[in-house]
Amino acid sequence: MIIVRGFVHARADSIEAARRLSLEHVARSRREPGCLEHGVAVDADDALRLVFFERWSDRATLDAHFRLPASRDFVTALTALTALAARPPHIEVYEVAPAAAR
Repeated sequence: MIIVRGFVHARADSIEAARRLSLEHVARSRREPGCLEHGVAVDADDALRLVFFERWSDRATLDAHFRLPASRDFVTALTALTALAARPPHIEVYEVAPAAAR
């Protein structure tokens, strides 16, 4: 399984627009093959920070997600989200396996 964690810091004047774009991306991503979970939330400690959490069945499905124009556009320097951000978005990708049962 692949876990993706990302975040973007919006500006005070752009948080609602950033939130709306993020929710649109989440809704699109949830319909893709191999997407097990995809969500965005406002950080409880920083109301301008949007945090993304995703689970994908395998690397191939995540790579397919990243190849989609809508996904690429969501995080590139030319997107509306980046234009709304106080600093560049950040993303981390982890390959994980379930822990052994005790």
